[in-house]
Amino acid sequence: MLLGTGVPGAFPPRVVVAIKALACELPHEHGIPLSRFSMSELKREALARGIVASIGETTIWRWLSEDAIKPWNHRSWVFPRVPDFETKAGRILDLYEGVWDGQPLADDEWVLCADEKTSIQARRRRHATLPPAPARAGRVEHEYERTGALAYLAAWDVKQARVFGRCEATTGIEPFNRLVQQVMALDPYASASRVFWIVDNGSSHRGQASIDRLQGRWKNLVLVHTPIHASWLNQIEIYYSILQRKVLTPNDFDSLDALEDRILRFQRHYEQVARPFRWKFTRVKLRNLMDRLENHADSTRLAA
Repeated sequence: MLLGTGVPGAFPPRVVVAIKALACELPHEHGIPLSRFSMSELKREALARGIVASIGETTIWRWLSEDAIKPWNHRSWVFPRVPDFETKAGRILDLYEGVWDGQPLADDEWVLCADEKTSIQARRRRHATLPPAPARAGRVEHEYERTGALAYLAAWDVKQARVFGRCEATTGIEPFNRLVQQVMALDPYASASRVFWIVDNGSSHRGQASIDRLQGRWKNLVLVHTPIHASWLNQIEIYYSILQRKVLTPNDFDSLDALEDRILRFQRHYEQVARPFRWKFTRVKLRNLMDRLENHADSTRLAA
């Protein structure tokens, strides 16, 4: 018999609940010098607290799986801290749906998302990368030599699924201006009534100064900033994630010239198959998110 349940090998519900509660604690708040619990550490702490006399890690894992509790994992997040977060985010979501200030965009108005991908290294492997073969994955030498780094600046046309990009030695106001010039010199943007540029708050295009500078130079350009810590609202980040997976991983380039050539050739290759991204995060979902965050903040204040 175990724990007086009358059933060999059984655990009473209070033990299951106590183990799950333990898994949902932050160890350091109880003097344990850990950031997260592993399965073996949960078992050790449960025994030390006298929750149970003996238990297997498989049993703990089964109980936690019932509620999808994974204390060994973590996810980073940032609580919106700007008072006009919803207003700024909503304007961008409207643009993705073809709306500005409550009015549909005209046929000669365009939406571009732009940003910089910084410090892309060119790593020359000490031994040649081997392609995959039957029953063998491709092989990439662990050791490498650094042959320099560059920045890739790009703009994504939300409606036409077109990519415009350039490689620069570094980021900054002038490199970003060159990207804007590269795009705005082309039709349909040069002759458009308005071209909306969605950017984050990076130093190359931050604040009112960037609005004055860019809109002063290109009269039909409208600069739209994402809220702070909301680069995920910028669709160019989706393209950069594709570039990272398909071109830059694994990183194996003999020189910066080879790296630049691959990036720009992929840009042309991708345009041949690209489609507008199916953006599903709408104003309604934004409002629901803000409600959840506000409720969470209220409950946290009450708990405190």
